[in-house]
Amino acid sequence: MNYILFDGSVRRQLLPFTYTRPVADLRIGILTIREKWEKHLGNTTSTVTEEYLSEKYPMVEFEENVMINASYLPTEVLVELVQNLETNQALFDGEEVVAFYTVEGQEDIDFSDYEQIELPEEAIFKIAHTWDLFSKNHEAIQLDFDLITEDRKSAPIPSGVQTLNSENIFIEPGAKLNFCTLNASEGPIYIGKDAEIMEGALIRGPFALCDHATVKMGAKIYTGTTIGPYCKVGGEVTNSVLMAYSNKGHDGYLGNSVLGEWCNIGADSNNSNLKNNYEEVRLWDYETEGFARTGLQFCGLMMGDHSKCGINTMFNTGTVIGVSVNIFGTGFPRNFVPSFSWGGAAGFTTYKTDKAFQTAKLVMERRNIPFDAQEAAILEHVFEETAKYRRY
Repeated sequence: MNYILFDGSVRRQLLPFTYTRPVADLRIGILTIREKWEKHLGNTTSTVTEEYLSEKYPMVEFEENVMINASYLPTEVLVELVQNLETNQALFDGEEVVAFYTVEGQEDIDFSDYEQIELPEEAIFKIAHTWDLFSKNHEAIQLDFDLITEDRKSAPIPSGVQTLNSENIFIEPGAKLNFCTLNASEGPIYIGKDAEIMEGALIRGPFALCDHATVKMGAKIYTGTTIGPYCKVGGEVTNSVLMAYSNKGHDGYLGNSVLGEWCNIGADSNNSNLKNNYEEVRLWDYETEGFARTGLQFCGLMMGDHSKCGINTMFNTGTVIGVSVNIFGTGFPRNFVPSFSWGGAAGFTTYKTDKAFQTAKLVMERRNIPFDAQEAAILEHVFEETAKYRRY
């Protein structure tokens, strides 16, 4: 069977991260949503997404296909239901379609013609808002840990590494650990291939350090944190997700936050994750173009791809930073900064694409990844789409 992941109804609620990727390529837990589905299904997947992303993330259609809503993470119950779908059957979560069977060339699907199967509650693990990426990360790490490590043996824990609940720690080949402390008593700890944890780091699970990522000396990492592939992290981090290729390499605090790819947090930068009056945090919502109730008391920074901040930057509780933003200077920047903005609390100007692309090219080349015409076209589209927010 051919499986195709589609964005579903919540894509705009997952901006700015879905400006530059389909919903399927968001990271939560250890793996991206796509990687989770592919491991469960034992099959590759393709994507239905926004037209401007489709060249990088194309759809591959076979004679028979099952379409899967990528905002739903695979659970054992859901995977079994998806694999057993037959002609003219669809899975629903209330009014939301979760998966359905289709054939090549089928258009204008009318679900009233389908047998509609309602999902049981135990099958549902859904990402509907940006803040779900960190608030549900504890559970996602555990599910991915069980999936990845089943019937496998961890590399040995090096001498000099202090551990609690070592049976809940899994180390991939090539990982380097030196005189650090790993406490897996509250959840699993996963150390990816060729990752490194330097001396003096203190880590409490559930925690994921993905392939080729680094935790620097003396870092303090609390529960529910994912450090994506090729990321570098230092200082203090709690319940946060760094998707890939992003750095928070120095002292400073990052809590209840999500960073996209190619982000950089300057030395001694901090974010607030709790309001002084302890009230519920509101967060910018691209769907309503207003500040939405999160239902959370703790909520920090959401930073889109290619965004950066200078040293000693301070972020207010519940701040959303778009794509390709450069922040610097004293004081707190506003708690919603549109994509392609340049400046800080003193004011912003438009970050022109020629300068933004020049920086992106230099940053990506450091990791031997080309900044090609395809990447430029995606960012050019984001620049145009977000122009309405830049009133400078």
